Amino acid sequence: MSKKTEKAQPPPKEAKKPLTETVPEAPKEEAKPEKPQKAPKPERKKKKEKSIYKLYKTENDKAIRLRPVCERCGPGYFMADHGNRYTCGHCGYTRYKPAER
Repeated sequence: MSKKTEKAQPPPKEAKKPLTETVPEAPKEEAKPEKPQKAPKPERKKKKEKSIYKLYKTENDKAIRLRPVCERCGPGYFMADHGNRYTCGHCGYTRYKPAER
């Protein structure tokens, strides 16, 4: 016998098993617990439309402006009434009302 045949042969390799067989299957969850229901969202308030009737007053078929017009921007830009001052929303110009005594 030759030396080559005397060597011990390694044991035959086992066939690799598919991964699904080696990992035990997780038990299937029957039903997930229900999430608590959230309270319904409150309804949004609708924005009021711009009301032209607050800016003008009609007398004898003529329109009279109730609020002052901005000195910088010109006609068409009304100033907002903030109690003690008038302010232009377009350019930011502010005119203070005279103090009442």
